[in-house]
Amino acid sequence: MRLTLVISSLGCGGAERVMTNMANYWADRGAQVTLLTLDDGSKPPCYKLDDRVSHIALGLAEPSPNFTKALLNNLKRIRALRRSTRLSQADAVISFMEKTNVITLLATRGLRLPVLVSERINPAMHSVGVVWDRLRRWTYPLADRVIIQTDDVLGYFPPRVQSRTSVIPNPVLQPLALGDRPVVSVPTPSIVAMGRLERQKGFDLLLRSFSRLSEELSHWNLVILGEGPLRSELEALRDELGLSKRVAMPGNMRTPHEVLSQAELFVMSSRFEGFPNALCEAMSCGLPVISTDCPSGPRNIVRHEIDGLLVPNQDVEALAKAMNRLMGSETDRKRFGARAVEVCERFSVDKAMHSWDQVLRKVTLRRMTIEPVKSRAILQ
Repeated sequence: MRLTLVISSLGCGGAERVMTNMANYWADRGAQVTLLTLDDGSKPPCYKLDDRVSHIALGLAEPSPNFTKALLNNLKRIRALRRSTRLSQADAVISFMEKTNVITLLATRGLRLPVLVSERINPAMHSVGVVWDRLRRWTYPLADRVIIQTDDVLGYFPPRVQSRTSVIPNPVLQPLALGDRPVVSVPTPSIVAMGRLERQKGFDLLLRSFSRLSEELSHWNLVILGEGPLRSELEALRDELGLSKRVAMPGNMRTPHEVLSQAELFVMSSRFEGFPNALCEAMSCGLPVISTDCPSGPRNIVRHEIDGLLVPNQDVEALAKAMNRLMGSETDRKRFGARAVEVCERFSVDKAMHSWDQVLRKVTLRRMTIEPVKSRAILQ
């Protein structure tokens, strides 16, 4: 089967990691995979891409300082994406992220191709602007399938979109084996948090919670992995709270499991999520976790009092209390960590990709029945 995948770039985000893993999975099973990105390709993919995947950077990520320029840029993107999709001779197209989804649906209109678009975050909590929100509601009914990660997101869409929506959680990979000595070392004992440095991730809440911990736990450290627009603001808050010697912010890491494997605890302080890869990755490394019970994702992943703790969303005091409990109890940390690794089975790659394959079969067969213009074989 020929699959064309579309995403804005292959940076270090969660959606980029999932799409890379999916592309590698299908390429390994004999599919002809073309991965189109809107950037210029000057930065190499953050995550290892199989050599059998054809990555084509379209160089269409030009900034849009005003409405007229934005309109012209997006028309250019639609034309180029339509041309590239036709050249790839795709049997199906899969797009990630809301703006890219809209552009892909417009670019493939009339090509008689099955098109699947995937939301990677809760759209009810994450507006992409009035124009894009309206375009999303107008174009999503054109998709053969809309893929979401949790049932919580379903209610955002109108009935005509809900009827063609499937829920597929992110696949969780087994952690990579470490060498004799990790490249990066962290102080002991440490809490690790991970994500883009932006308001959604709630690292300001985490810093305030960490500052409230009891004096008996003052030997603990916090490592926040990630990069983003709020770095200077978070660093200023860290220093204001007197945590400059106890909180490290080393930036992005291509192999965060090196840090996770050395930590005692993982904390997710997000205000909202989709299906957080960082949380799953920490649990796959056998880490006990604490997460805000935010919309959506953590409640589907963390089993409260079994492999971690869920606390009320944006509640600094409750988060501090949960952290205080696990930091002070090695017994609880070991008990939760021993069960956390089950996330690899609960959301295994085989289960997730089987669901994707099933959806592809259905939409491809439906297209071939309604519009019998191709006779290529579908997935085995």
